[in-house]
Amino acid sequence: MRTSYADEIQTLPNARPVAALRSRAVPRSWLIWKRVTDLAVGSLALTLALPVIAVAALAIVAVSPGNPFFVQERVGKGGRRFRFYKLRTMYDGAHLEHEQMRAYSDVPGPVLKVIDDPRLHALGGVLRRTSIDELPQLWNVLKGDMSLVGPRPALPCEVARYDAFAMRRLSVQQGITCSWQVNGRSSVTFDEWMALDNRYVDGWTPLGDLKILLKTIPAVVRGDGAH
Repeated sequence: MRTSYADEIQTLPNARPVAALRSRAVPRSWLIWKRVTDLAVGSLALTLALPVIAVAALAIVAVSPGNPFFVQERVGKGGRRFRFYKLRTMYDGAHLEHEQMRAYSDVPGPVLKVIDDPRLHALGGVLRRTSIDELPQLWNVLKGDMSLVGPRPALPCEVARYDAFAMRRLSVQQGITCSWQVNGRSSVTFDEWMALDNRYVDGWTPLGDLKILLKTIPAVVRGDGAH
């Protein structure tokens, strides 16, 4: 069940006005276009990706015991939580060490990004560099939890550390790819990342989404900032 994160945000020590979660007014036709595109392109992409996901899942089981799929709670538009799907890139249970790993983060700020993370299993680096681990999120798109294009969904513990500027990224549908994905990913600072997301929040259009989708393909092939 989806639950609103807004009430909890108001009780946090660094709480900011929930007004930051309000969506920018856009033509209804844009929202319809976005959802239709998500369903059409997402369905086709998931159909094509299923064999890749299946082979990758079998390979993960062969090198690392445990479920090849990783399900985690993330925060979506308006602060709603949802179940987020990935192919597992770290050893089973590695997510429980999240707070302990903060001291090793290569990106200052609320997020945890560790280059050459020691928790990765034998195939984890390859899955991340090729973004194959993200393919199951196409199911999140079809369910309506996410969009093809939008800020990447964050963990609740990360959102708890957001200021008002970062909180604005939750005013739009979270996505599989975004300006951050095509502009360096983990090689940009947290502040630069939030600036890119805020620029998207303030100016997204159907044509802009299409441009980001087209830029995503070469960015994934090059492996820009993927760790």
